[in-house]
Amino acid sequence: FVSRNFGQMRNLWRLLLSVQPSRGLVDEKFSVRVQNAPPAHPLTMHALLHSEDGDTWEAFGHYVTDAGGDVNVTKDPSLGGTYVGVEPMGLLWSQRLVPGSRPGLRFRKQDVQTPMQVRLSVYQGHQSEGFMDRAVLASVMMERWYMAPGVRRVNITEGGVTGTLFLPPGPGPFPGLLDLWGGVDSLVEYRSALLASHGFASLTLDYLKPAQVKNEYFEDAYRVLQQHPQVCRRRIGLVGLSFGSSMALRTIYSNVIQVRKCLNSVFMCFFNEICIKVQPDSNQLIWRNALLPMPTDTSKKVDVGRLQCPLLLVVGEDDQSWPVPESADDMMERAGNSHLLTVLSYPRAGHLIELPYSPHCRASKFLTPLHKERVMMLWGGEAAPHSHAQEDAWRKTLDFLRKNLYCSAD
Repeated sequence: FVSRNFGQMRNLWRLLLSVQPSRGLVDEKFSVRVQNAPPAHPLTMHALLHSEDGDTWEAFGHYVTDAGGDVNVTKDPSLGGTYVGVEPMGLLWSQRLVPGSRPGLRFRKQDVQTPMQVRLSVYQGHQSEGFMDRAVLASVMMERWYMAPGVRRVNITEGGVTGTLFLPPGPGPFPGLLDLWGGVDSLVEYRSALLASHGFASLTLDYLKPAQVKNEYFEDAYRVLQQHPQVCRRRIGLVGLSFGSSMALRTIYSNVIQVRKCLNSVFMCFFNEICIKVQPDSNQLIWRNALLPMPTDTSKKVDVGRLQCPLLLVVGEDDQSWPVPESADDMMERAGNSHLLTVLSYPRAGHLIELPYSPHCRASKFLTPLHKERVMMLWGGEAAPHSHAQEDAWRKTLDFLRKNLYCSAD
C-alpha cells in the first residue's frame, strides 16, 4: 500500500475499530480493538477530547498488529506515545493538552449532566504529532458519564447551606456523604455524581467563603443531609480532598456531626500560605515544606484520639503541595485508636488523587484562597504510577464506603 492513498488502503483492509462499551461511567473500563489490518503493521491509536472551556486534550499509543492483523489495547503493549506498556486505560489517563495550548490547565468536567465525549482514531504508522493533518483509517466516538441513568441532581439552598445533592436511582433511603472539595472557588460536582452512581446520596458543599469555614456551617449541612427523606440519617460519612480533608477532620470536635466513616484523600490538618518554595527551573510553587518539621505542639493538631469512626487516609508519597506522608505517620503515632485508621500510601503519586482514569495533573494554575493570587502550583506525581494509584484508591474507597455505611450494624 502507498501512504498517499489512505482511502484505497482502508477499503482494501476493511479495517474495523471497536470500543466496548462505547457508553459507560467514567470509572468503567473499556476495551479497544482494531481488526483486519495487515500483520506486523505499525498503527497509532489516538484519543481526542474537547473540554467545556474549549481546550483540546489528546493521548496516543504506538502499536504493532499481531499475526492476524489485530490490536487489542487491553492486552497488547504500546511501544511509545503518551504511555507505554500494557495500559488498557492509557488513552484516558495519559491525556495531555495538545501543543500550543494554554499552560497550567487541569481537566475538569463542569456539567456532569452531559457526557465526556472522546474520539478514538487509528492512524497509519507510528505518529506523535500533526494528527489533525493526517488521514484517519477508522474512528469512533465514545461517551463516559459521571451520572448513571436515574441519578438525580438537586440544588440545595436551605438553612444557609449551598451545594448540590446527588441521589441514586430508587426511593432509598441511601447512606449519605458530605463531599468537601479542595481549595477551589467553585462548586465541584463530578465526584458526588459518581458516588451517587454507586449508591450513595452525596452532597457536594460550597464552603470556601470566609463565613462558611466554620464547624457551624458543616453542622448545618449535616442536618440538611440527615433530614432528607431519601437519606438514612444514621449512616452518614464525610469525604475530603486537600483542604476539604482538613475541614472533615475538624468535625471531630462537633457534637452535632456523628459520622459513621470518614475518608480523607491527601489530607492535611492546616491550610497555610507561608514558607512556600519556588522550584527555580519551572517557577512552580511547592508548599510541602510549610509545616515541616511536623509541629510537636499537640494543640496545633487535630486530636485524632477523639476519633470514633473508621477513617481512611489516601496518601500520595510524592505530594509536593502538603507534607502528607509525614502527617499520616504523625496521626498513626498519636492515635490510641489506630484500629480505626486505614492508610493507603502510593509511591510516586502526587497531591491530586482523583477519580480513576482522570488525566494526571503534575502542575497547574491555582488561586490561593487567602491572598487571591494566581500561581503555578506543583502537585507532584508521575503519570503512570499516579494513575494506577487513582484506580486502586477509588476501588478501595468504594469498598470502604460499602463496608462501613451499607454492611455494618448500627
